[in-house]
Amino acid sequence: MGRIEKTVFISYRRTTTVSWALNIYQDLTHHGYDVFFDFQGIASGDFERVILENVGARAHFLVLLTPSALERCSEPGDWLRREIETALDTQRNIVPLMFEGFDFGAPAIAPHLTGKLADLKRYNALSVPGAEYFFAAMDRLRTTYLNVALDTVLHPVSNAARQATAAQQAAAVAAPPVQQEELSAEQWFERGTGAIDPAEKIRCYTEALRLKPEFAEAYNNRGNARGDKGDLDGALADYAEAIRLKPDFTNAYNNRGVTRRDQGNLDGALADYTEALRLKPDNAVTYFNRGLARRDKGDLGGALADYAEALRLKPDFAVAYNNRGVIRRDKGDLDGALADYAEAMRLKADYADAYNNRALARRDKGDLDGALADYAEALRLTPNSADPYNNRGNLRGDNGDLDGAVADYTEAIRLKPDHANAYYNRARLLRSMGQTEMAIVDYQKYLDLGGGARAGDQARVEQIIRDLKKSQV
Repeated sequence: MGRIEKTVFISYRRTTTVSWALNIYQDLTHHGYDVFFDFQGIASGDFERVILENVGARAHFLVLLTPSALERCSEPGDWLRREIETALDTQRNIVPLMFEGFDFGAPAIAPHLTGKLADLKRYNALSVPGAEYFFAAMDRLRTTYLNVALDTVLHPVSNAARQATAAQQAAAVAAPPVQQEELSAEQWFERGTGAIDPAEKIRCYTEALRLKPEFAEAYNNRGNARGDKGDLDGALADYAEAIRLKPDFTNAYNNRGVTRRDQGNLDGALADYTEALRLKPDNAVTYFNRGLARRDKGDLGGALADYAEALRLKPDFAVAYNNRGVIRRDKGDLDGALADYAEAMRLKADYADAYNNRALARRDKGDLDGALADYAEALRLTPNSADPYNNRGNLRGDNGDLDGAVADYTEAIRLKPDHANAYYNRARLLRSMGQTEMAIVDYQKYLDLGGGARAGDQARVEQIIRDLKKSQV
């Protein structure tokens, strides 16, 4: 017959739920439970042994689930995922603790419940509605969820793990009682994570920061929301504060790099991406982002190297294949570009951009029928996308189908009225067809939209307009 065990492992996302985890620790230890949780952080050399041995040494496994908790579970070696998988493998008594806003069926949650993590939904979860109901939830946890007879085999820990465990427990015991403001701040943070409207996200993160001014993750996320609203300066200020509070915050460096690139500060973006990779060398997304900035700088070799590393780390990274294909085409490696686009489409069958880009490479190779087929598929997948129409117009014009080309440019402009290149391309074609007045209008529109920003381009187009006007006299 099983026995009642009072040993508990708390699994949580340290960056966003530490106050909740500490509060649970303090409640359970007050009621006589032997509890382990990684409170202060464990040295990297001992981390794996200490964590995994403690999962096996404790009968109960509590996992704190919030809307943001599972976001990084798809990353290689994510420790929250590894802890949960170890608890599943060793058949611990798993109790998911669901905090405000968490729902196993939510669209934002389901994609992270892959592999073994999908089994979490089978366990009897306990809802923790909020700080005001915390003690009632803990009473139910102790009397119902942990008060069960178990046949679980407990595995002893090594001496090194025992010493590290004692240090973590001593630090947690010495920690001051968790304050209501800290718990409320984490609630507001999760509300911001679950919100859709950027303005609402900003409101929630701002409230979290009012309650917990040193909340680096809230600054980072508010920076993301401000960026979504177009407030790039506000976003940069938030990322800077997040980094000041947490100098090893790789996500904040990466996000600031994205914003700096959006502002045209490529050197600043590259510096941020490089620092993020120094702190976390296995981040495929950061390599991808640095590849974008390197391409913008004209460093195609460096961009190719970054995309290759991103793909080594994340072999199913369809966007990286597509973007590497673009650079290979820029460098004249059409066969390499075609191979990359094909792999991007194999990984993501509805990848319209990859079809559009492959059409460009096929055109360069002289495969006009293949290019037309790819443009048709890109437009089937995204019928409201202007670029495939513009590009197909170029192909049709080169192939002698002038009316078809004009029709494609016109549709591109209808879909995207500020598409400067489509105006230019249509003007060029109309000029060749002798439709001078309409060509002048399109060339002027091209200039009005900033299409002549490149050196010498504006003067060249202005001269074309003057020549066309003279021809009308």
